[in-house]
Amino acid sequence: MKTILVTGATGFIGKNLCSQLELDKEINLLRFDQDNKPADLHNYLKKADFIFHLAGVNRPKDEKEFDTGNRGLTENILEYLINNNKKTSILMTSSIQATLDNPYGKSKKAAEDAIFKFAKLQKANAYVYRLPNVFGKWCKPNYNSVVATFCYNISHDLPVTINDPDAEINLVYIDEIISNFIKAFHDEVKPTDDGYCYIPRSFKITIKELKDKIESFRNSRVNLIMPNLEDDFNRFLYATYISYLEDDNFGYPLSTNVDDRGWLAEFIKSSQLGQIFISKTKPGITRGNHWHHTKIEKFLVVDGSAKISFRKIGGPKNVINYDVSGDKLTVLDIPVGYTHSIKNTGKKDLITIFWADEIFNKERPDTYYEEV
Repeated sequence: MKTILVTGATGFIGKNLCSQLELDKEINLLRFDQDNKPADLHNYLKKADFIFHLAGVNRPKDEKEFDTGNRGLTENILEYLINNNKKTSILMTSSIQATLDNPYGKSKKAAEDAIFKFAKLQKANAYVYRLPNVFGKWCKPNYNSVVATFCYNISHDLPVTINDPDAEINLVYIDEIISNFIKAFHDEVKPTDDGYCYIPRSFKITIKELKDKIESFRNSRVNLIMPNLEDDFNRFLYATYISYLEDDNFGYPLSTNVDDRGWLAEFIKSSQLGQIFISKTKPGITRGNHWHHTKIEKFLVVDGSAKISFRKIGGPKNVINYDVSGDKLTVLDIPVGYTHSIKNTGKKDLITIFWADEIFNKERPDTYYEEV
């Protein structure tokens, strides 16, 4: 059983780290934050086998708090370890701003130097990460993260302000940070030649591109067009955006086309994967009786029973029938050049999921009506 201390445990990175560490039953997790008493810190340091030092100050009311909250707190931790001859491994989150000549940057650089001095003196492992802009779930909006601010404001239909749309930012995703931190805990990370540790992957994007992407996520709940999730950055950013939805805004309505046969609704559209739609068909009703030159479809009956029929265009007049039902899920591929239909052969409504390999285009529908 290893005891791990996390300072800044209720902050953005701290919450994500603690939620992952809690999954390991071989870890005893100690959390320290601004609500703790100073005495708690020394008590935790006495027990800790590894320290994730994430606490710090980045937007104080008084600039002096930069020094006390970054350099001061770090030196307090290290002084206790030295005085008690502890060689505890420590990981600290710093910032790319540590190279800047401003109060925040100076305070982070001083904290870094203190860590390096401790590691050399005590012959302890030290991991100092200079992080760029971090994004992911649980980050406070309208504070110091443009991603969190854009995700929150756009998901709440609030305005966003852009001063320089062409400004480029460098982003790292919270899950990749946490994964790397845990590797460091297991001694699977080595500092680079400059003494620092870095997250292997980051993403560069302009402010305007970021805003456009997040707005497209909001619009997807109306136009149903999903982002291209083959790209990891889009997947990470989309997950982040969804995390900022209000509790009463998880759901959104679908437009349903209702007629005497039942109803049909589009569900998801994708430029890469086509679209999915769902229908309810009344007993005895037939849908379809059309064919396609190139469009590929799949049918899946999930409730009720049906007969799916095919006839090859220009070929013999024989009809191919498949009896399917929701009791035994079977996917039917709809070949091009075959007119096809689906008939509800049961006594209750038929529920069917359809997939097409392209988004329906009114200008080029590739759909030709002909009775099976």
